[in-house]
Amino acid sequence: MEFFLISMLNGLSYGLLLFMLSSGLTLIFSMMGVLNFAHASFYMVGAYLGYSLNGVLGFWAALFIAPLLTGALGAIFERLSLRRVHKFGHVPELLVTFGLSYIVLELVQLVWGRTALEFVPPPQLQGPAFTLIQNSLHGLSLVWGAAAPELCNASDAAVRVVCSPFPATRGFMMLVALLMMVGLWALLTRTRVGLVIQAALTHPEAVESLGHNVPRVFMMVFGVGTGLAGLAGVIGGSTFVTEPAMAATVGSVIFVVVVVGGMGSLAGAFLASLLIGVVQTFAVAFDYSVLLLLQNLGLQVSSAMRDNSVLKLTLSQVAPILPYLFLVLILIFRPKGLLGTRES
Repeated sequence: MEFFLISMLNGLSYGLLLFMLSSGLTLIFSMMGVLNFAHASFYMVGAYLGYSLNGVLGFWAALFIAPLLTGALGAIFERLSLRRVHKFGHVPELLVTFGLSYIVLELVQLVWGRTALEFVPPPQLQGPAFTLIQNSLHGLSLVWGAAAPELCNASDAAVRVVCSPFPATRGFMMLVALLMMVGLWALLTRTRVGLVIQAALTHPEAVESLGHNVPRVFMMVFGVGTGLAGLAGVIGGSTFVTEPAMAATVGSVIFVVVVVGGMGSLAGAFLASLLIGVVQTFAVAFDYSVLLLLQNLGLQVSSAMRDNSVLKLTLSQVAPILPYLFLVLILIFRPKGLLGTRES
């Protein structure tokens, strides 16, 4: 039972990190119609800025300042580069953001180097948030923080005890992602700023006639979207690893999330993020192959089947391609995505 709960929490935490990334990309696309290929690069920039600020000002200041700096860089890019090619259509936008991703990668390696950096979280987030204890005699119990050694060591050889800690960094990641989701929803649906932003996409002339600067609104939206990626970078960099390959690791997956959830749908991105996070985590956790499953079911397995390399593949081996298989199925059976309203 503790294995299922910990795996589910790990899957949800990874899924919420994907949502933190995909929400900014979804916001930019839904408001501006721009697919930002460099979005994962801003995630990496946020992680590296957070690492540098963490050494000078501390983690909590870095958590606040790094996303602001990342968002400012995104707004400057939109103002000086993206805005100039916006009138030429989607292909020039894709090309200029694609080129930016390579520029950012080279700059990051030039400034911080090519090796992974140790982005240490603050003392409050070090260690486990709680520990699940599975005792064959007393059942499942929960202890906040780290469990005492005597709770994880069985006094009787006949008693089996398994302690499964859940990292505090992952718990903090989940909390921030949920707060961010609520904040975005409130901003877009319950504030005047949100109404102006939504109207600027569908009725830009009417918005301009009311005295609002539509290009400035788009610049602000792009800055907010990249700032959210920077926030995810600070938390993801301190939870996992801060390295130049971190953008490539999640870059393609967040586009899968956006398409599967529905282009421009924040609710769809949230649902798709959780699904992909949980599915990938359980696929890695269950190291089963079709061949092993047939053997466990007591079915007769021929020698030809034992030599079949496809049947020998385990779920953990195919886990990296599962999101893309999910994407193919969605595009075949529901091109609009799970909760999307426009064709992807």
